[in-house]
Amino acid sequence: MLKRIFAIFRARNLEFMRDRSSLSWNIVLPVALMFGLSFIFSGGDRAVYTIGVLQSADQIDESVHPFLETRYMDFVPVASEADGFRKVARHRLDLLVRFDPPAQYWVNPDSPKGYYAEIALLQADQRNEIAKAQITGDAVRYVDWVLPGILGMNMMFSCLFGVGYVVVRYRKNGFLKRLHATPLRAIEFVIAQVASRLLLIIVITAFVYAGTKYFLDTRMEGSHLTLLIIAIIGSVSLISMGLLVAARVTSEELAGGLLNMVTWPMMLLSGVWFSLEAAEGWVRELAKVFPLTHVLDAARAVMLDGATLRDVSDEIAWLAIMSVVFLTLGASIFRWRSN
Repeated sequence: MLKRIFAIFRARNLEFMRDRSSLSWNIVLPVALMFGLSFIFSGGDRAVYTIGVLQSADQIDESVHPFLETRYMDFVPVASEADGFRKVARHRLDLLVRFDPPAQYWVNPDSPKGYYAEIALLQADQRNEIAKAQITGDAVRYVDWVLPGILGMNMMFSCLFGVGYVVVRYRKNGFLKRLHATPLRAIEFVIAQVASRLLLIIVITAFVYAGTKYFLDTRMEGSHLTLLIIAIIGSVSLISMGLLVAARVTSEELAGGLLNMVTWPMMLLSGVWFSLEAAEGWVRELAKVFPLTHVLDAARAVMLDGATLRDVSDEIAWLAIMSVVFLTLGASIFRWRSN
């Protein structure tokens, strides 16, 4: 029995070692992710809190108040009071401060990070010159803010891995080769895969959303129909990306590496768990390359701000363009055979 187990063990290891693309990718991927993330999130001590400072100037003068010299806090200028209130309410800013007379600050009472940022501000304000002001509008709970991110992340993994692995497995076991002998064209196979996965994703996402709505009473200011349209177009875009990744890959290990290379940066830069309000401008621009960024921006606008379909038309347009590009490229380079 041990000989048989060892024979299979040895054969599997040799199979993996001889698959040079998978072997090299498993070595390159973690290194590339570490270098990429260290470059994006570099810059000395990482800030834990994001503080908005109401002022007209683009640069913040740290000599104005001792609080501005606090470590682990990113201070960003905010020109509009209404915009600052909205960002505090939506957990994009942990605290909003104005040092010009009359000095005031605003905090979301449902923000854990805002609570500790307020303590740091009050400790730095030894003269008690700054007063607490009531935030305008309803404060948004963190669970309300993070729900679109969790739903979007679940959609992303289901769309990319659910399609990518299946297509690669079909190609590896010869199923695609047999399909190629039929009148079926590549674009027809791709469209069928999109439709199949889309139905499954929408049903699962709707079930999860309904459950969280019932048990947690999550916020929904806009139209459920608008949210459904965003979910459908966003899912199509993510599924199309998964098909593009798997269009020519013949190894499941390599497909996993490629999909991880796509999902990890998307999960970190698309605003699933935290806002990129204090990130560098080029990082925020880079995040717009990912479909998930547009899905989450549109979903949060509908759920938290009551945005209409017209208000999120830019995000929907970008998702539609990405879907067409991914589908076209995936169908054009699609490989039926494993060699």
